[in-house]
Formats: sequence, C-alpha cells, structure tokens
Amino acid sequence: MKRKFCTIVAFLIGMMASNLMAQAPQNWFHLDPSKDGVPGLATESIYKRLPKNKKGKPVIVAVLDSGVDYKHEDLKDVMWVNEDEIPNNGIDDDKNGYIDDIHGWSFLGNAKGENVVHDNLEVTRLYATLKKKFEGKDPATLSKTDKAEYAKYEEYKAVVEKGRQGAEGNLKQLTMVKDMYDQLVKGLGTDNPSLNDLKKFKTTDQRLNGIKGIFIQGIEAGETFKSMAGQILETYDHYYSQLNYNYNPDYDPRKIVGDNYADLNERFYGNNDVKGPDSKHGTHVAGIIGAKRGNNIGMDGVADNVRIMSVRTVPDGDERDKDVANAIRYAVDNGATVINMSFGKGYSPNKPAVDAAVKYAMEKDVLLIHAAGNDGKNLDLTNNYPNDHFEKKGKPGKKSATNWVEVGALNADMGENMAAEFSNYNPEYVDVFAPGAEIYATTPENTYENLQGTSMAAPMVAGVAAILRSYFPDLTADQVKEVLIASSVKQNRKVIKPGTEDEKVDFSTLSKSGGIVNVEKAVELATKTVGKKKGVQRVLGAGDLAPAAKAIP
Repeated sequence: MKRKFCTIVAFLIGMMASNLMAQAPQNWFHLDPSKDGVPGLATESIYKRLPKNKKGKPVIVAVLDSGVDYKHEDLKDVMWVNEDEIPNNGIDDDKNGYIDDIHGWSFLGNAKGENVVHDNLEVTRLYATLKKKFEGKDPATLSKTDKAEYAKYEEYKAVVEKGRQGAEGNLKQLTMVKDMYDQLVKGLGTDNPSLNDLKKFKTTDQRLNGIKGIFIQGIEAGETFKSMAGQILETYDHYYSQLNYNYNPDYDPRKIVGDNYADLNERFYGNNDVKGPDSKHGTHVAGIIGAKRGNNIGMDGVADNVRIMSVRTVPDGDERDKDVANAIRYAVDNGATVINMSFGKGYSPNKPAVDAAVKYAMEKDVLLIHAAGNDGKNLDLTNNYPNDHFEKKGKPGKKSATNWVEVGALNADMGENMAAEFSNYNPEYVDVFAPGAEIYATTPENTYENLQGTSMAAPMVAGVAAILRSYFPDLTADQVKEVLIASSVKQNRKVIKPGTEDEKVDFSTLSKSGGIVNVEKAVELATKTVGKKKGVQRVLGAGDLAPAAKAIP
C-alpha cells in the first residue's frame, strides 16, 4: 500500500493507529463465515469433512514473484523438486534449457549468480526511452507521428516527475523519523528495549520524548518495539527505493541479466537462484498457498497436497513483460497446473508477448490467478496489467482468457468494512474476493509476518484451486474457474467502497460473482459437477464428505 505523510507526527500517529487496530484471529482466513463471524475460506471446515483414506493428486503451483525461501522450515517439505535435474552439476540434465533448475528458475539474474534487486517502474522505463528522443525538442517541429509519441513522452514525464517529487518529500520526512529512532536506540543502548526501559529513559529532546511516547503507547496496546521499528525502517526503504530506483530514469539494472532485452522471443537467460536477494513477498505468498499443514510450525497453508515452484519474476519495481511471458511458459512447460501472479503495473508496452504466453497456458489447461491490485480503484482494461483481455491493434480486444481469475481483497470484517480499503474492484473484470488483510504467513529465514494486499488474496484462491485440481484432477482450468465463481458465497450487504472514506455500495457491485471464495462450498459443488460427467476421474464423490457442521443461528 502507498503511504503519504505530511509531517513526522502524522507518520508516527498513523503508524500507531494502524498498529492499534483490532486484531482478528491469526488464522482468520481459514475460518468459516457462517460459524466464526469473519469472511474466511472455511479451510478448517472442509479438512474436517475430507475422508482420511482418500488422498488427492499432488498439484504443482507456480509462484511468479520476488522469490521463495525454499529452505524455510514451513516450506521446504512442499517445494517442487525437478527430479530430472541433478543438483549443482552445471549441466542441463533434463534438456529443458535451464541449468540446475531444481526448485524453479529466476529471470532476474545471470549465470554468475548476480541478481537484479531494484528496477524502475514501467512508466519510468517508457519515459527514459522517449527522453533520449525528445528531450529539448520543439514539438512544433515534429511530424504528425512524432507529435503523438511526444504526447506520450509528456504524459510519462509528468507521472515520473510527480512520483519523484512525492518520494523526495516523503523520504525527507522519513529520514528525520529514522534519525529520531536511531538516536532513541543509541540513548537506550539496545534496539529491543522493554516497556520499562522506555519509561525509565530520560531526555530533554522533545522529539525523542515524542517518539518514545508513541512506542510506549504501542507496546501497552500489545505491539512490540521491534515490529513498530520495522515499520519505520521499511517505510524509509520504500521511499528511498522510489526515489533512487523506481522513478529514476537514469537507473538501468538490466545489464545485470545480460539478455538481449529487445528480443522478446529470447527465453533462455537467468539463473537458478529462486530465492533471490529479497524473497519476503514471494515467501509470504507461497506460505499462504501451501505451507506445511499440521506440522505445528508457524502456520498452515490452504492446500495440503501442493508443490511450490518458484519462478522469480518480480524485482523491487515493476516486472517486465518479457520476464512475465517467459515465467508463464516455464511454469507451464515444467508441470504447473496453477500459476499465482501477485503483481501488476499501470503500463504494458509488450502486452502481446504476455498475451501469447497466457494463450499458451490456456491451451495447456493451466489456471492463472491474478491479484487485482492495491490502488482502491475501479479497474478497466487500460489501467492495470497484466489482464485477461487480449490486445488487438494496440487496444483491448473483446477476446479474453477463460483460464484467468482476478481476485480482490477482504478485511476480517463481516460488516461494512468487508472490502479492503486498498482493493481494486470492477463488476466485470474482478471475479471474486478473498481474504487479503493482516494475513499471517511465512517470511524468509524461518520467520512469519502479517502482510496485506490483493497479493495475499490471490494465493488464497490459488490454494483453493489447487485443492480442486488435487481431488478432481479431470476438471479443466475453465471448469475450476467456474466452480470457484459459482460456489462463492454471495454477500447481500452494503460496504464502504474501496478508495473512499464512507461511500456505501452493494458488495455485489465490486466483482463479477458478488461473492467471497469458500473452499468448502467449492468442494461440495465440484463433487456434484464431476458426478454429472461420465468417465471423469475424481477422488471424491458427494457421499465421501462427512456432514457439514451446523452454522451458528
């Protein structure tokens, strides 16, 4: 989510306010709306009903993201392993074009093991390209064709300069906040003080007293010093990256990869470092989908018979169309039947390349799950990419991918705040909503954190899709999508429209289904759907499910 703070005090108060919000149960996304009062998936409910003597087929789910910590205590047992590849021998044993791709592949590095960490936003890359051509030119002297391109240059320039200005102002404020934090830690003599340590700390600096007071209030409300400090440092890093990398037209990390970036047909580049230098986002997504269930460690993922394939595609910045297209193809060619894509951007200069990969996945019966985005806006076909409509002559076409599911995010609230304030929405282009706020899941180095975004909602649906493809292996990707939408629990309620303070709308107007994903209902519907089809392989029949628990009146 994007944060804007005008003053140091506003930042600190805003941080404290977010920390002091009522906390839902840590596993709220697994709970049952009809019994637990939160819009969860009913994961725990369906696992109580599944027969112990019937196991589904293992399902490979590809996580196209920043990377996955494949050694994580809660993920190491569920990682996909390329059994046709001998680890670390420097040979492409399975002849798939990728050397030593044991747990997946990264399109953000090179054979020397060097990796891209930061990248521009796509609008910055577009601006940088046109800047070389038009900077200093008089538009009156340009041809008609060049004038149209010049207008785009002006559009991109305005976006980038506004972004840089905002990042610079926020970074200035955050630098002061970080300086105060550093001084407080220095004065305390520890970066993990107790509540008593803070109360005993004396200073004549009123700014330090102010930040000390904020920390004291947070700890007394149940927060930790470490978590609050982490938010300060993470927000500082965010704006530092925006200014120095994301909105910096002079920064170009692509030389690290070493591919011919202009060649969209080039496929064999990158390395096998599927964790990468910053795998927090991807590790969190992977845990939601399939962290080892029932091991009494950390948290349980949604799917219990899944193998996570990590395809590193997303840097700190916007993903590149060429990498997205190749990542989809890699996942499809190596056995994934569900692909999670928790990323998005505002421009897509090479969308046809991504469209071709999506069509390839559709032909190979692979389901694509995509996060709707966190701008609190009404989606259209020109303000968020990738999307499911295939481009035609440079404009959105009428044809769309039938294997694509677009996902919005829910808060842990069955009332007017059900739709997450940051979630994008649209009654035609968003399919369903799923839990996406304050989601506790795996993060690198055997840690766990609460994160939020439609990035967290998409893997909820990917996990449910994996369960369906596991127990009903002959359901096509299109049929799985139909089941997910048809079984979603419709919500006849008014909610605050995302991106607004208090505008109320019918929840049903925010997505195509008007509902929230429910794995129990999905499995029930799948047993009936498959039961009608002769010769269709299935693990479960309607009679195999134990009776459902009664809902609370």
